[in-house]
Amino acid sequence: MPGYTDLICQALSKVQDSYAPYSHYHVAAALRSSDGRIFHGINIENAAYTPTVCAERTAFFKAVSEGVRSFDAIAIVAAAKSDLPARMQAPAAVPCYPTPCGVCRQVMREFCDPDTFTVILARSADDFKVYTLKELLPESFGPEFLQT
Repeated sequence: MPGYTDLICQALSKVQDSYAPYSHYHVAAALRSSDGRIFHGINIENAAYTPTVCAERTAFFKAVSEGVRSFDAIAIVAAAKSDLPARMQAPAAVPCYPTPCGVCRQVMREFCDPDTFTVILARSADDFKVYTLKELLPESFGPEFLQT
């Protein structure tokens, strides 16, 4: 499928930067804007848990903070690692596809057309699933419901 492999590889290149000392579930995302720019995100855990932020939201917040508001796709990858420093050990693929949490799906909905925004869940560049945001968040609530 055109365009997916590059986006997945972009996400895979960042998974080692993830900060997940508690869950050891390392996630990275590569978000493509409508004009083709790529914004990377990683999950960043916190000992207090609630301040933890997912890779998907990190990518969106980076893009939005730079004035970008239009997106067409995101690739999300995950890896499991031991307690060794990230630079000393390559990540191993996890047995599941890294589906975005409900909060991340709602952030996507804020900025993306649910009918056309593509969400790519990948274990590798050759092993992935593709969904629209609408498939992952049916009957969603978006900004258009609050505009008067």
